[in-house]
Amino acid sequence: MCRILWRSRRTKGMGKLKTIDLFCGCGGMSLGFQNAGYDIMSAYDKWEPAVKVYRMNFTHPIYQDDLADPEVQERIIDANPDIIIGGPPCQDFSSAGHRNEDFGRAVLSITYSEIIVKAKPKYFVMENVPEITKSRSIKVVIDNFKSAGYGLTQKILDASYCGVPQSRKRFFLIGVLGGEDDALLGYLECNLAEKPMTMFDYFGNSLGTEYYFRVPRSYSRRGVFSIYEPCQTIRGVDRPIPKGYKGHPSDPVEIGPKVRALTILERSYVQTFPKSFKFDGNKGDLNLMIGNAVPVKLAEYVAVAIKKYDDDQLRKK
Repeated sequence: MCRILWRSRRTKGMGKLKTIDLFCGCGGMSLGFQNAGYDIMSAYDKWEPAVKVYRMNFTHPIYQDDLADPEVQERIIDANPDIIIGGPPCQDFSSAGHRNEDFGRAVLSITYSEIIVKAKPKYFVMENVPEITKSRSIKVVIDNFKSAGYGLTQKILDASYCGVPQSRKRFFLIGVLGGEDDALLGYLECNLAEKPMTMFDYFGNSLGTEYYFRVPRSYSRRGVFSIYEPCQTIRGVDRPIPKGYKGHPSDPVEIGPKVRALTILERSYVQTFPKSFKFDGNKGDLNLMIGNAVPVKLAEYVAVAIKKYDDDQLRKK
């Protein structure tokens, strides 16, 4: 199995990849790429609570703008980024959402592709839920990218094999301007862990409990989990243990004093936000922005793979 050895410089005399983050939310993708050595020039999101938290944690500008606005798109084009990253809202594709593209947010994936086509960055990264691969929108998005001359790599990554204690699967579409299809596939696959990361692997005994409750989508599903397995996907909603939950045959223990729900901050740590990351807002907004975020370590994993590819291409010149 190959291993990617991180180097902090692209090549001697070369600067960091200039990056813009679209649909940035509270900043999981930005932080992951920043940790990997990328220069985040600016970020964009319309949701005020997430923009507020983003500003608390980064020094570069974040714009609370509509990305469909031609003037906003011109600002992005004029910035001349090396790479554009982003995760257009996934609720219309997600198993936790309506799974109905007619609700309107699915069009934002197409807007994202149109910005890429106009700005022509060297690279782009589009993140979403795996269900997007079955959508009508993704066909339009891929056609847009191909017509602009991008070689595309498509990969579904399980975050628990990428340094995240959470079995969260996400689809990544990565483009290389003038590149070959699947050029990054080997770079994305060669550094995956041999086994999934458990909560204990990441936290040890610091949570102070061996068992925790995660609200299932229905009471026919399991709700109690052990720290000796990966956490299930952190969603945008969370509740205390409901009185109506009677247990499930797969629960490792019965509901009792040894079982509690994770706190909001603990949920952010499962998303691999560091303890130094600042959050502020009401409970509903915080749960939503944390649940919608790209896990920091997953973003960093993808960033390192692209960086390694970019280094290899520079050495060939």
